[in-house]
Amino acid sequence: MTDTTLHSEPVVTARGLKKRFGGKEILHGLDFDIPAGRIYGLVGHNGAGKTTTLNAMLGLTSYEGTIRVLGEDPFARRAKLMENVAFISDVASLPRFLRVRELFALLSNIHPNFSVDKARDFLSGTDIRPEMKIKTLSKGMMAQLHLAVVMAIDAKLLVLDEPTLGLDITYRKRFYRRLLEDYMTEERTLIITTHQVDEIEFMLSDIMFIRDGDLILHMQMETVNEKFAQLVSNEPETQEAARALGPVYEETRFGQTVFVFDGVARDRLEPLGKVSTPTLSDLFVALMQRPTANPETAR
Repeated sequence: MTDTTLHSEPVVTARGLKKRFGGKEILHGLDFDIPAGRIYGLVGHNGAGKTTTLNAMLGLTSYEGTIRVLGEDPFARRAKLMENVAFISDVASLPRFLRVRELFALLSNIHPNFSVDKARDFLSGTDIRPEMKIKTLSKGMMAQLHLAVVMAIDAKLLVLDEPTLGLDITYRKRFYRRLLEDYMTEERTLIITTHQVDEIEFMLSDIMFIRDGDLILHMQMETVNEKFAQLVSNEPETQEAARALGPVYEETRFGQTVFVFDGVARDRLEPLGKVSTPTLSDLFVALMQRPTANPETAR
């Protein structure tokens, strides 16, 4: 990532983003920017609003407020926008009546930035062959094929909504390694949603947590590591001292008490037990448990 990348215009800008379904507000006025050349993790429970947020970015649903993606209004200028965006969500969208080689030929004719060679290379090491009919592929193979198609598009923005559903852990790890290599080479911007957040933590530059239509955390990973701390305490006396420091979360695990702190200096925690940085999954659980969203935490 270069200094130029960091200071360029945001790839995505949202102001007052709202969405209603049947009179119910699903997104509650989200404000955020996604800079170029970053890898974003978008995390939330089912129904929290993360897929709706992605759909608004991609012009797949109407919305209130303002969104600009690569400088375009995604709802009004979707065809133009998708020339520079690659998106994966539903593997069932592949035309099942085609053979794999026919799919690649079709895509090379209709998408100016699709590379057949890159798609074939991405499938190397899988059991998928060019002559196979898509309708004969297993669920896992279908997911592999869809990922190959998306990764073969030379896009400025790559959006992956639960990209590894249906894949075994070996291929999931291989996919994320390949994704990171491709990102480092091409300097794309990536937005990824997943339930297996620990699997992508190593590659993220930024994280966004959505809860019930609100953005409760939007932060660079470096800042997350500085701001949040986890304490494991075994003694009742140190546990009481820890509680006095105002943890945002407390849990008992295997006879030990685990606390998560927001903004408490580590030198105040170290006399009380073992201090570390919480994993993203632990931090997600902790912040989801807060009685109310904290607007200050979202920055």
